[in-house]
Amino acid sequence: MTIAKVEPLLTTRGVRGPFDYRLPESMADVGVGSILVVPFGRRRVKGVVVGLATGSDLPEERLAKPIEALEAGVPPELVELGRWVGEEYCSTPSRGLGLVLPPGVGGGASARRVKPLVELEAERTAEGEMALSGDERLGLRQKAVLRALASGPKAARALANEAGADRATLRRLERRGLLTTREVERHRRPPSTSVGATAAPGIALNPAQAAAAATVSDALARGGGGWLLHGVTGSGKTEVYLACAEAALERGLGTIALVPEIALTPQTMERFRRRFGDQVALLHSRMSAGARYDEWRRLRSGRARLAVGPRSAVFAPVSDLGLIVIDEEHDSSYKQESDPRYDAREVAARRAAQAGAVLLAGSATPRPESRERMRRLALPERVDGLALPPVEVLDMRGGVRGPLHPRTSEALAKVRSAGGKAIVMVNRRGWSSHLACRSCGHAWQCPQCDVSLSLHGESAREGAAGVMRCHHCGHAEPKPGSCPECGSVTIARIGAGTQRVEDELERLLSPLEVFRLDSDSAATSGHAQVLSRFERADAGVLVGTQMVAKGHDFPEVTLGVVLDADSTLRLPDFRSEERTFALVTQLAGRSGRGRAGGRVLVQTLAPHAASVRHASTHDSEGFLADELGRRRELGYPPFSHLIEVALASPDEEPLDDAAVAVHALIAERIGEDVALLGPAPLFRLRGKHRRRLMLKARDRAAAVAAVRSAVAAAVSGRRLRDVAISVDVDPQ
Repeated sequence: MTIAKVEPLLTTRGVRGPFDYRLPESMADVGVGSILVVPFGRRRVKGVVVGLATGSDLPEERLAKPIEALEAGVPPELVELGRWVGEEYCSTPSRGLGLVLPPGVGGGASARRVKPLVELEAERTAEGEMALSGDERLGLRQKAVLRALASGPKAARALANEAGADRATLRRLERRGLLTTREVERHRRPPSTSVGATAAPGIALNPAQAAAAATVSDALARGGGGWLLHGVTGSGKTEVYLACAEAALERGLGTIALVPEIALTPQTMERFRRRFGDQVALLHSRMSAGARYDEWRRLRSGRARLAVGPRSAVFAPVSDLGLIVIDEEHDSSYKQESDPRYDAREVAARRAAQAGAVLLAGSATPRPESRERMRRLALPERVDGLALPPVEVLDMRGGVRGPLHPRTSEALAKVRSAGGKAIVMVNRRGWSSHLACRSCGHAWQCPQCDVSLSLHGESAREGAAGVMRCHHCGHAEPKPGSCPECGSVTIARIGAGTQRVEDELERLLSPLEVFRLDSDSAATSGHAQVLSRFERADAGVLVGTQMVAKGHDFPEVTLGVVLDADSTLRLPDFRSEERTFALVTQLAGRSGRGRAGGRVLVQTLAPHAASVRHASTHDSEGFLADELGRRRELGYPPFSHLIEVALASPDEEPLDDAAVAVHALIAERIGEDVALLGPAPLFRLRGKHRRRLMLKARDRAAAVAAVRSAVAAAVSGRRLRDVAISVDVDPQ
């Protein structure tokens, strides 16, 4: 008797497997990673086989049989990785396994799942060719079909469009022996968009690039290792990635290349595809389910050897994995915001160690954690030999009116006169961050969240109608005409977002075209389309949120502008200095990549802040040294590990009781060297009150185990009735 140990794909924390099922002889090929439909209580659910056994603790008559084995399965090493993610991030095994499933396989047993696309294809026979020139009687539509097949086999759908043929016509011709039909699997290819793709096959590496690639190539031969590729903006990190991937392929090894944003995926995909052709597969959530499924199967079968995509691509089924690349490794987008809240950088490190692969993390502004823990490969100069652009810090404390400093307006006017390009970053979308009554001070807040509503508008010009939106829950209401508290019509719009800056630039720089890139514009036009339009334009200004600072290569850009550069410094977060430095440095790196050179302007209310000062001189090493010293003194990562436990409920009384109970459960499981803070209140979100606990520990494994055990005890003891709980290991 063969027993399949199945982890049911359920979201509840109260159900923990695996559960035993008896395999019938018809399922003899089921193994670890197979996906089964199994009876579970009164339901049918999908489950993943996590192990096989020759017996069970249950008697045979109590062992149910699986109902169905699905056609797609998961490699055993990914089963191990998914279970590790569920455990390491204090989630559940099923949620961890859900990350490694083929696209379209999740959901309930009755959910419509994605399958291979099979189409009917027709091919003309010799008899069919003779029939066209002979005396055989043929209808007009039949003749049109046979003529359409003169150039070779065609799909039935194409014949319907070209010759008006339906399936009945094809069947009649096939019965007469004039054509043959067969079912052919079609690959649903993802759309490929070229945005700023400048790499080309066979480019010669400079000495620093060659040395970095040689180090990684040697490590591939030795069986693994991890390096931080620390290179200034424009130093050619992508070419090093390509050279390392080529070295991996030459050894019969696969590669995963991670990018922080979907917007950057087409650019990176194009560069890899130019070098490696159809060996490259693309994986990201904005592709259709069918295209993702087909790309996943190409990787699973070995027809594709390189996977490119954002954080979820770390789970791509690449066999014989030899290299994992993490581009822009400093970016917080690598952290998943929903359960399980995994960090793709940590998962990549685990997977590389599991496979004996090389981990190569690259950035011009690496995280202090990476700088402290990883060996370093340096690219100190730009590949074109040009100097990094000079950075001028503009002090906004002197009563400057409007979002633009006079020197910024002057510099942008010069770009317009020269017919050039500029990038302007303001890390806030919408028109204004909030509205306030000038008479009584009333501020408009979201009724579901304890946050201000941001003003958005179609044109955002003075007097134009607008709408106020919550950036957390999506609540929207019309822009008010008067204050509901005092009736005053003097309403102030506080702060400047991308829409206001876009409006300001259109008036200042007309007729120069202004392109806006933020999550609002991308929802209608798409990231890649906006970037592609900016790239093709002869001149223009790209204004947007931090999306505009991430990895783009536009040689014509001669001016970079950062507005409100110190906005991230005002956040109560120990990483605020790191984020400010990265944003300013990354945006500065978009300028001066061509022979025309460039400059950068940084507007700030904190010109003497360490992060702004170091960024203005492109001093990454100096910033990291200062930041690591500060974190060492305060005991923050990388010298400790943080774990956040958050609880939420519509009612505060059960929430407070649950928070106190979870605190007690954790406290009795940790040692004296672990700091346990809270419970502390968080702002109300989507109608729910929230509390959180924070652990700061040097021993990560022990702290994770303590939290995991405490949460399991709280769930089983029903202390969390009507209260949702989530755990965030390494919160960002």
